[in-house]
Amino acid sequence: MEILNDSLQKLELSYPCSWSYKLIGYEKEAIQKAIHDVVLAMEYDLVHSHVSKSGKYVSMNLDLVIANEEERNFIYEALKAHQNIKMVL
Repeated sequence: MEILNDSLQKLELSYPCSWSYKLIGYEKEAIQKAIHDVVLAMEYDLVHSHVSKSGKYVSMNLDLVIANEEERNFIYEALKAHQNIKMVL
């Protein structure tokens, strides 16, 4: 299935703003370590979201205040590249 977005508009945000990332990984503790490695001293809220039917995957919601677009993209890319994270939404 392919999702198409016909909109050519760029997302307009006023910074600083609250931002949420949904993180999917294999273990809750591994996801927590990845967040600690990436966001360092930033304040954040981390809430357990879901466990897959088979129990193989865990999802968590990471909420934090982002200062600018560069920070938002950096955190996304760093989490996506972290060995403990399977997927970032």
